[in-house]
Amino acid sequence: MPKLPVVLDTLPPYTRQVLENLHKLPFHARVTYQKLAEITGKPLAARAVGNACGRNPCPLIVPCHHVFATNGLGGFSLGLDMKKSLLAFET
Repeated sequence: MPKLPVVLDTLPPYTRQVLENLHKLPFHARVTYQKLAEITGKPLAARAVGNACGRNPCPLIVPCHHVFATNGLGGFSLGLDMKKSLLAFET
């Protein structure tokens, strides 16, 4: 599936980096906040990754619903019911 172009230039640098790395992952990829922090080169920044996902201006295109806490579902800017619905739709 082709990737849609996304312009994230107005976001803070680390938020942009997190979302760009997330956007590069394969469509059905699932990662933890911790793993995404490691991908960005800041392995202790899992909380910052969560904050970046919460600032995502296009959560359906840059799939923050594919990011999970190490102990469960985690959050989602559009709500947990929407996160569950999107994940169910994709399977």
